[in-house]
Amino acid sequence: MPPRLSAVDRREQLLAVALSTFAGAGYHETSMNDVADAAGVTKPVLYQHFESKRDLYQALLDDVGHRLVTAVTSATADAENGRQRTERGFRAYFHWVAENREAFLLLFGGSSRVDPEFAEAVRRVTAQAADAIAPLIDVGVDAEHQLTLAHAIVGMSEAASRRLLERGEPFDADEVAAQLGTLAWAGLRAFTHATAIAGD
Repeated sequence: MPPRLSAVDRREQLLAVALSTFAGAGYHETSMNDVADAAGVTKPVLYQHFESKRDLYQALLDDVGHRLVTAVTSATADAENGRQRTERGFRAYFHWVAENREAFLLLFGGSSRVDPEFAEAVRRVTAQAADAIAPLIDVGVDAEHQLTLAHAIVGMSEAASRRLLERGEPFDADEVAAQLGTLAWAGLRAFTHATAIAGD
């Protein structure tokens, strides 16, 4: 008999199984029985960790969002300059998308957009990502303008990722990151130049 999982390990296992189950059938077509069966546990065990299907899905959105934001912030933590931060951030983002297709689609897919509560969870993730990126944007503007630029970068990355995944073909994360990183860096540099001229 395999060793019994700790509560933390069991929760992580259930979230991983739920991700694949929801991604395969969608929120409305997936039941708690489906998740429990896929995880090899009884439904009461599942309810020990999550009060309802909605609670499980909400926890899953939070978990996926946290992992995405952590991947980007960890990659940029020790970058030496703005360009390096930009390059590392895009590379981490698109590698995460390439390696976590189901997670990205769950986070930014239909069910998470239509339901107001789930949409709010996605907005929190987007805001967290922008909050993490904003201080890295050193273009001589105040914090509010930094945050606006950060939201623009997050939106651009999401839109590009959505298109890549909708094509259903593998993509080179490094190549895509280099392309968008170059675009973003050129824009930030131009913004810095324009700001400097305006200040003269």
